[in-house]
This record gives sequence, structure tokens and C-alpha cells, in this order.
Amino acid sequence: MHHPSRLGKYPIKSVIGEGAMGVVYRAHDPDIGREVALKTVHAKLLASDLDEPGNASSDSMAARFRNEARAVGRLSHPGIVAIYEYGEDSGTAFIAMEYVEGKSLAQLLANGQPVPEPEILRLMDQVLDALECAHQFGVWHRDIKPANLIVTAGGRVKLTDFGIARIENAGLTLVNAQIGTPGYMAPEQYTGEGVDQRADLYACGVLLYRLLTGHKPFEGAAASVMFKVMSQDPVPPSQVAVGTRVDGYDAIIARALARAPADRFASAAEFRRALSHRLEAALVPGSSITDMPTLLRRFPAATAAQGAKAASQAGPSVSAGVDGSGASGAKGLTGMTSASTALAPTGWDTDLLTPVERALASVVGPMARLMVKRAARQSQDLAGLTALLVQQIENPADRDRFVARLEAGTTHLTKSTIGGAGTAAARAGSTSAAAHQLSEQTLAHATRVMTSHLGPIARILVKKAAATHGERQRFFDALVAMADGVDKARLLRELQSPH
Repeated sequence: MHHPSRLGKYPIKSVIGEGAMGVVYRAHDPDIGREVALKTVHAKLLASDLDEPGNASSDSMAARFRNEARAVGRLSHPGIVAIYEYGEDSGTAFIAMEYVEGKSLAQLLANGQPVPEPEILRLMDQVLDALECAHQFGVWHRDIKPANLIVTAGGRVKLTDFGIARIENAGLTLVNAQIGTPGYMAPEQYTGEGVDQRADLYACGVLLYRLLTGHKPFEGAAASVMFKVMSQDPVPPSQVAVGTRVDGYDAIIARALARAPADRFASAAEFRRALSHRLEAALVPGSSITDMPTLLRRFPAATAAQGAKAASQAGPSVSAGVDGSGASGAKGLTGMTSASTALAPTGWDTDLLTPVERALASVVGPMARLMVKRAARQSQDLAGLTALLVQQIENPADRDRFVARLEAGTTHLTKSTIGGAGTAAARAGSTSAAAHQLSEQTLAHATRVMTSHLGPIARILVKKAAATHGERQRFFDALVAMADGVDKARLLRELQSPH
């Protein structure tokens, strides 16, 4: 087919995906200077909508397309693919949206390999956090499924395809019966009555079941699935999956998949809290986040934009990463502060650990509390604690964000509380004595060199090495040992160079 060279103000660069409903293009926004994805609908489908009398209705393709722009246009969340503009050009309707590098969760699950439980919890936490935002703005997605979840190379989840979303109190509601995807649809979606945010939470229950067991709770032909959803309870996951990793999920699944909406979780936040209690049980004592194979590690490198659908099955996706606040964000710590107080390792001041948890939660979600607790048992001060945590964050951009947020959140604490973390007097004496042997000029030079290779985490590593290695060469050797993923010989030469 013929592809345009431009739509509206956007020059077309390439085709991302193409299907029966439309095409998704990669394009450039000349005003902002950013890459975007343009999701389009075939002109003949729009024409058929207009040609049929009375078809300018809520279920027409044009109406559904505009509905997506309207639904997502009011949302701003790092876990939701952003929409910038709705437009029409030469008979083609398009939505300019965020361009995300990643793969759909459906693609990543296609080979049937089991997903580690901690990874399941992280995925679910991000999806529910994004839905919590949408629901607060009165938007129900109504088609939550793996194909509509994009996973970036850094492990972030981005929710897309709000084409059949319902906007609360809006004239365009798309309430026709059986809107959604069989297998993920709640009972009320088959009747088209009383659909609200709890339909999304039902779909999240199906998603969780799929991740835990490898298949949906009800499968088969569409009519068979509908009958089962309307009349049967799913087999508890503990009776389906082999092994012990799904123990403790039966009650959560039963509530999420309750046929009556009133019996389900009332909100995405409530669902998230139920899953947060599974976190500590999910990690084997002594393990860390880097011990667990991540979903993306077992698949080819993510390619540009394989997630936002061009309408039916044009597999698409869109945009340039998350804004750094993380799909989990500090809200992932709701209800965790008191738990942190109770579980704070001996010798650590809870007032110091809490901002560390908050900073870490912004990049790893609900696993932050357990990671901080375990790292604190292996370190004696904030620098050591931070270095341990940084080593467990694989994505360099996430490391930088964690360090930046930690520094912003603990500046007022470091002098007053770090001394309370263990044997303060002995540690303060040894630290100051060691640092005294290194001149300020040497420390400044080391910080500059390390920053050029590692970014802002360099300051933390320099402080840690200076606290334990007062002799200049040993200090440099320690820095080189902590610098992963760089040319160590070159780094050592630069550290040793005159300054």
C-alpha cells in the first residue's frame, strides 16, 4: 500500500506495524524535536463509518479512535503511553503518541517459559499503579491483556491501547455488549451492564493467573469461555502450577476473579497491597534482585516500538522511555513505613532508611523495602548501603535516578543520623583518619574521572573507597574494582594521571 510521507506536521520516518485496522508509523515532531508514533486508521474504515446511516455512534471506528485520544489525553503517568495529539490529514485520522522502545508482554510470554515470582510481582505492581492513575481520572481501560502491555528494555511496563476505554460521565461510553478480549473480560462485560474499574481489576486477576500458571483461568472457544466466566469458579492456581511458587495466591486470585464486582478488590491500590504482602516470601533468603533472571534477559533485545497496536493487530508501540518516576513510584511504599520501622536492621536509624526506600521504590517498585533491609545488614554506613543497592540496579538510567533521588532525599539526614548507623564513634574515627590521607585534590580528581565513566553514582563510590582505603594507590584500585562495565586499565591510567 502507499504510505504518506507526512501526516499533519509530522514527517514519516518508517513503518512500525501494519494490520487490518490501520498502520503505526515512526515519525518526528519538528516542534519539540522528539520521536513519536503515529497510530492511524484505514481511510476506508472511517468512510464506512460515515456512509452507514446512524453509524456515527459509540462503536464506530472513528468514535473509538477519538475516544482513545480523549481517554489517554487526560492521563499523565510513566506507566501509560502518552498521547500528544489527535489529527486528520487527507482523509486519514491519526493519534500522535509517545514512542516506546520495547516488546509487548504477549511477545515475551510467547515461548511459554515460566516467569520468576519476583518479576511477576514487579510487573503486576506497575500495571496496577498505572490503572490506579487511570481510574482516579474516571477512565476504565476494559482491555487489559499482555498484548496491550509494553515492556521496555529496562523492565518498565507501559499500558497502551485505550481504544475501547470508558470515560466516566462522558457521552461517548462504548457500552455495547461484549467489548473486550474473551478470556480477560469480566462477567459484566459480556452483558454490557454496570462496567466500572473492577472490570480492569478482573482482567488483572486473569493476567496474574496467566503469569503464575502459564495459561488463563478459562480457555477455549469464545462461547465456551463466556459460559465458564459467567457460571464457574477458576481452578485455584496452587492446584494447577507445579512447585511452590504460587502458594498463597489462591485467595488473591479468588477475590480478583469473583463473578460479582462487589466481591472483588475495590481499587487497584487494594489489589497492590494484597500483592505487596507476597514480596518477602517470594525471595529466597540471601538472594538479591540480580540473582533472579528477568523476563527480558531470556529474549532477544527489544526492538523499537513493538507494542502500541495499529488497531486490531498491527503490532506497534511507541516511545521514548519513562520519565524516571517509575511505574511504582514512592506510592509503592504506601503502608510500608511502619513495616520498615519494625524490620530495621540493628544499629540503623529508621529515619535514614525510609528515604532510601522511597528513592529505591521509584525505580524497582515494592521490592525496595526488602532490598534495603538486606543491604543494610551488609553495610555500616549510607555510602556502603547505597553502593550495594546500586550494584543491584541493572539499568544505568535507573541507577542515576536512584542516586539523584537519594541525595535529594537524605541531604538533611546524613550529618545527623548517619552516625547512628552502628558503631558510630569507631567508624567516624576510622573514616576521617582514612580520608585525611587523601587530599581534597585527589578526591576531586577521582570523582571527575569516575563520573566521566559511571555518571552520578561516582560520588558514592569515591566516598566508599575513601572511607576504607586511605593510601592513594589502594584507593584507586578499590575504585577500579567497583567500576563494572568499563575499560578498567584505561580507568586506572586516568586515575593515576597527574592532576
